[in-house]
Amino acid sequence: MLKNYLKTAWRSVMRHKGFSFINIFGLSIGLTCCMLISLYLYREFNYDKYQGKGKDLYLVGTEFINSGVHKKMSSSPSPLAPTLKQEYPEVLATARLMGLFVDDKTLMQYTEGGGAVRSFYETRGYLADSTFFNLFDYDFVEGKGTSSLMEPNSLVLSEEIARKIFGKESALNKTVHINSTTNGSFDYKVTGVFRPKTAPSHINANFFLSMSSGQFGDYVKRTTDFASNNMFYTYVLLKPTSDGKSLEKKLPAFVEKYMRKDLTAAGFDKREFLMNVRDIHLIEDVNNTPSPSGSRRYLYILASIAAFILLIGCINFMNLATARSARRAAEVGVRKVLGAQKNSLIRQFLAESILLAFLSYLIAIGLVQLLLPFFSHVAGSDLTLFNRQNIPLFIGFTVLTFATGLISGSYPAFYLSAFKPIRVLKGKFVNSFSAVAFRKVLVVFQFTISVVLIIAAFVIGKQMSFMRSTDLGFAKDQQLIIPLRSTTAKNMAMTLKKDLVRSGQVIQAGASFYYPGIFNPSDVNFYGPGQTSSSAVNTKLNFVDESFMQTLNLKLLAGRLFSAEYPGDTGNLVIINEMASRKLGFRTPQDAIEQTINRTISGNPLPVKVVGVINDFHFEGLKAEITPYGFGRGNDDVNYNYLIAHVNAGALGSILKTAQAAWKKLNPNEPFEYSFLDQDFQKNYEAEERLSSLVMYFTIIAILISCLGLFGLASFSAEQRIKEIGVRKVLGASVGSIVALLSKDFLRLIFIAIVIASPVAWWIMHNWLQDFAYRTEMGWTVFVFTALLAVFIAVFTISFQAIKAAIANPVKSLRAE
Repeated sequence: MLKNYLKTAWRSVMRHKGFSFINIFGLSIGLTCCMLISLYLYREFNYDKYQGKGKDLYLVGTEFINSGVHKKMSSSPSPLAPTLKQEYPEVLATARLMGLFVDDKTLMQYTEGGGAVRSFYETRGYLADSTFFNLFDYDFVEGKGTSSLMEPNSLVLSEEIARKIFGKESALNKTVHINSTTNGSFDYKVTGVFRPKTAPSHINANFFLSMSSGQFGDYVKRTTDFASNNMFYTYVLLKPTSDGKSLEKKLPAFVEKYMRKDLTAAGFDKREFLMNVRDIHLIEDVNNTPSPSGSRRYLYILASIAAFILLIGCINFMNLATARSARRAAEVGVRKVLGAQKNSLIRQFLAESILLAFLSYLIAIGLVQLLLPFFSHVAGSDLTLFNRQNIPLFIGFTVLTFATGLISGSYPAFYLSAFKPIRVLKGKFVNSFSAVAFRKVLVVFQFTISVVLIIAAFVIGKQMSFMRSTDLGFAKDQQLIIPLRSTTAKNMAMTLKKDLVRSGQVIQAGASFYYPGIFNPSDVNFYGPGQTSSSAVNTKLNFVDESFMQTLNLKLLAGRLFSAEYPGDTGNLVIINEMASRKLGFRTPQDAIEQTINRTISGNPLPVKVVGVINDFHFEGLKAEITPYGFGRGNDDVNYNYLIAHVNAGALGSILKTAQAAWKKLNPNEPFEYSFLDQDFQKNYEAEERLSSLVMYFTIIAILISCLGLFGLASFSAEQRIKEIGVRKVLGASVGSIVALLSKDFLRLIFIAIVIASPVAWWIMHNWLQDFAYRTEMGWTVFVFTALLAVFIAVFTISFQAIKAAIANPVKSLRAE
C-alpha cells in the first residue's frame, strides 16, 4: 500500500512540474535556512557540554559595588582559590587561570640546531595552575595533562602551534623562549601538546604557561590582598554530593571573614557568586569572560527567523495546494466514485506532501554543505555538518522534515478529501469561501514576517552605520598600531618612533600601555579633595609618553597635556577626562587643574596632581557608557606595549614599508606585526555585525520564498480568470486596467501585512536598541521606506503573471466558449 501511495505521489509530482518545483524549491530553501541556523544554535548552546566534570565545575565571579554602581566580572583575586579549598570541605579542587590580557600577540622564539632563530606571534595564551588539567578535559597527544604544569616554566601547546614550530618532530622537552608583557621574557620547556576538541569551550586557548613561572609566579605567591588583583579566573570543583547553590549561600560569610578588612581599606565592596562552566558562554551580564560571551537574545532572534522561514515555506505549500483544489477536484470525485475512502485519500495526499518534503530535505542537505563555509564565516563559528556530535541534529532534522510534510499537507489533505463527488463531477465545485479566506490569512502572515524582517534589517544596519560613523572623541583613522612584545622591541620603541616621524609620512607618533578599543585591565580608585576612600571613583588608567594624546588628537578642555616641553613630568601627575572630573566633585574642568587627588594603594593614600582635563572619549565602544578615565606619564624607560603612528592621508602603503625596514634594522630576529586602530575598535561590534549580516541574508531569503508563493498564487489567479480577462479585452479593457484588476486583491493583503508588521517590528527593535548606551533613532522614514519596498516587491512579483494574462490573445482564451 505504501509503495502504491509513493508511486502515485511521484506521478503527481512529475505531472505538475511547475507546481512541484515551487513547492520543493520553497521547502528546500526553508529547510536549508533552518538547518544552517540550527547548526549554529546547537554549537552555541553546547559550550563545555563535553566536560566530564562539568556538572560540578564552577567559575567564581565577582560583583563589584562602588558608589552604588554594580558591575559583574568573571575574575577574582589570587588568594581566593587556595582559601576556598581550605575553608570548605565540599571543594575538591581549585584552579586559577589568567589570560595574557595585554598580549593580543605573544612572541615565541625557537632556536634551531644550527643557531637560526624562528619567531612566531601567537594569540590566546593563559597562565594556569598545575591542577588545571585535573578539572578540564583535554586530549593530549604528547605528555600527560595531569602533570604537565607541575614544574615552573612549563609550557603546554596546541597541536597546531607545536607543528608550526617543530614540524613533524616531537615537541616534548624542547625549549621555547617566550616574550610576554604580562610574564616577562623567559625560556619554557614544552611538557605537553593537546589536540583541541571539535566541541566548543569558553576557554579557547592556544597555549598554557605554568602559573608558578616567570615574573608573575613570585607575585602570585606573595599576594594576600583580597580587594585588588582581580585578574584571575578561579574555578572550583565540588564533590558530586554537593550543590553550587548551597556553596554560593556561604560566600557572603566568606567575604566578611576574609575580605572585609581589605575592602574597607580599598573603599568599595564586592560579593562572590558561582557560574557553572556549561552556562558561562551564554551569561550576558558578566564582563571579561575568558572568551566573548554569546547572546541568548540574538540566538532567540535567529531561532525565530529559522522557524518563520520554514513556516513561510510550509505556507507556500498549503496555499498552492488549496488553490489547485479545483484542478484536483475531478480526480477526487472519480476516486470516490470508484470506491476510494476518505482516509485513503487523506493518506494519498499526505504521502505526496511528505515525498515533496523529503525531496526538499535531500536538496537542503546538499545546499547546507555547499553554503556552510560561507555561513561559518558570516556567523564567526567553525561549523561542520557531518560529524558525530551532529547525529542528534540529523535525527531532529529528519523528524522536522516529516513533521513539515505532515503539517504542510494536512490542510490540503483534509480539504480535498472532503469534496462531494456528485457536485464535483457535475462541474459545480468552486473553491469555498473558507479556503479562499484561509489563503488570504496565510499570505498576510507570510508578508507580515517578511516586513518585520525588512524593518529589522534596516534598523540593525542603521545602528551599525551609526556606530561606524559616530565621533568617538579621538582620531581613529590612519592610525597604525605596532605591538611591542619583547624586551628588545620595548627598548627600541623611542628610536623606531623617531625614525617614523623623520620619514615625513607620519603626522605624530606616541607610545602607551593600551589604546582605545582593547581591554584595559588597569584601574585605580581616585577620591578628590574633601572626599574619603569610601566614595572613591573607579577610574581606568593608561600610561603614555609625551606625544600619545596628541597622536590621538584628544581635545584639551583645561590645563595642559604631557609634552616634550615638560620633560620633568612624572608618574605623580595625571590627566583625567571630563567624566572623572565631574565624579571627583569638580564643577568645571578648570576647577580640577592643579588640584591634588588621592589614589588608594593597599589602603594607603597616594597624592596625585591633576594637570589637565580632556574631552570624554569612547574607549570601550558605543555599547558602554563613558566612564572615568585617566592618563599617567611614563618615562622613556617604561616598557610601553604599543607604538601608534598617525599616518598622512595616502601614505599608508609607503609607511608600512618604511616601518618594516626600520623594524628589521633595529630588531631583525622578530617578525614585524601591525594593525589599524579603526579596525581594532570595530572588533567591539563583531556580534552585532554578525547579527546584521545574518538578518540581512535571511530577510532576502524570506522575501524570496514569500514572493515564490505569491508568484504561484498570481499564476493560479490569472489562470482561473483567463476567460473573464478575454471578455474584458474584447469589450475594450486596457492592459493597465487588467493588470490593476489582477493585482489589487494581493496588494490589499500586502497593505494589511504592513499595518500589522510595523508596530510589531517597532517593539522588537526598540527593545534591541536598549542594549546600546548610544544608539540611532528608528524614525518614521524606516517604516515608510519598508512599506514602499514591500509593495514594490509584491507588484514586481505579481506583474509577471498579470501582464502575461493581460496581453494574451483573447481569441484563444474564449475559443472554448
